[in-house]
Amino acid sequence: MQSEQRGASQAFIESVVAALEDATDEPIPPGLYLVSTPIGNLTDISLRALAVLYAADVVYCEDTRHSRKILQRYGIRKSLQTYHDHSDENLRGKIISQLEKSHSVALISDAGTPLISDPGFKLVREVQNSGYEVKCIPGATSVVAALTISGLPTDRFYFEGFLPTKNSERQKRLEALTELRTSLIFFEAPSRLVRTLEALRNVLGDRDCAVVREITKKFEEVLRGSLSDLESRCEEQKIRGELVIVVAGAEAKVPETEEIRTWLRQAMQTQSLRDAAKEVSRAHNLPRNKVYELGLQLKQEEEEI
Repeated sequence: MQSEQRGASQAFIESVVAALEDATDEPIPPGLYLVSTPIGNLTDISLRALAVLYAADVVYCEDTRHSRKILQRYGIRKSLQTYHDHSDENLRGKIISQLEKSHSVALISDAGTPLISDPGFKLVREVQNSGYEVKCIPGATSVVAALTISGLPTDRFYFEGFLPTKNSERQKRLEALTELRTSLIFFEAPSRLVRTLEALRNVLGDRDCAVVREITKKFEEVLRGSLSDLESRCEEQKIRGELVIVVAGAEAKVPETEEIRTWLRQAMQTQSLRDAAKEVSRAHNLPRNKVYELGLQLKQEEEEI
């Protein structure tokens, strides 16, 4: 049995090596490559990402000390250069000139997909405006990873990222999100977690929530509960590590009967009862049978007058 496993393992390794050899057999075309890197576990990187980092003429990153670990893990010897969105225009001009010389330029963030709450937007826009190719090498992102293991609805979501640190600005942002009927996703630092959970509860109400920490790492953990429950638990436990907060969206408001009757009266001025009921039910996501019954009542009341 063990010999069979060793044989299967060797065959698998050989197939991976063959795939990498195929990917690195020819130089990659000139352009800017947005390369996704692991968010924790260094094995969460695609073969294509490795091939691009290996073949790129230059690699830009946020922190050379952090990014060098990824390259060293896979034996990629590459000179790393630092890029931030607050870097001056001269650096972006330097990158444009490298593209003019038909160089391939890779951009990576400290973890995950570049530009998602990370530097890169200004550079991408300038590269595209200069007429050069921008390609995405997809991979890990803590936004989707946290959502999928949160236990909250995944069909629709809104990514807010980091909330403002000032109370007034944070309050304003959260008030703009109160009516969204989608799961809400936030990034947060451990030192501000309890304060943010409190702000979420005060503005959004005591909704279901998940605090996901250290995704893909050894101490990965998902804390689930109401915002008030997690607020007290996180205050006691002193949560550490990289954090993503996922909060349930707003519940659908059930219109008052009189409000539905008003909509029906307006629709029935120009349409038959059947068409008016269909329009109102579709526009406000209401059961058509209930709307039609209210329409019959309205019609009967008008006839009795």
